[in-house]
Amino acid sequence: MTTLDKARQVVPPPMSQKDIEMARVAQRCIMESLDHSRAAAITLTTDSGEHPSVDLPPAALRFIGQLLGAMSEGRPITLVPSKREFSTVEAANFINVSRPFVIKEIEAGRLKHRMVGTHRRVAFEDLVEYMNLMQQKQQSALDKMADNARELGLDY
Repeated sequence: MTTLDKARQVVPPPMSQKDIEMARVAQRCIMESLDHSRAAAITLTTDSGEHPSVDLPPAALRFIGQLLGAMSEGRPITLVPSKREFSTVEAANFINVSRPFVIKEIEAGRLKHRMVGTHRRVAFEDLVEYMNLMQQKQQSALDKMADNARELGLDY
């Protein structure tokens, strides 16, 4: 069983241009209503024309708004329990690198893990933290390269 089988993967069906626009508008409406109100309800229209109101925590509405935004951009969505642990193979697949690279990062102390018998396990939170740190380092390196290019008069 793969990581994505164990996690709850939500793959939106192919969306038409109309569906994409509907998701974008719905996201804007939800996010704007959260900005201007403390109300935490959403009104639905059923096929029979009923308009039931459903109370939701503001965090759930914010999450639904973010989900709609990702859908409108065609981004894949995967829900993973926050306490989930990954094997080194699963962690490598999740961050799209090789297993030996994950092992090297663990042994260098850059990626937190715990041992379960003879097996390494990486907590989902630690994997996300590692990914964010790597993205920050990549952005910093790109900014330095751009600064160096400007100093050398190599602007494009």
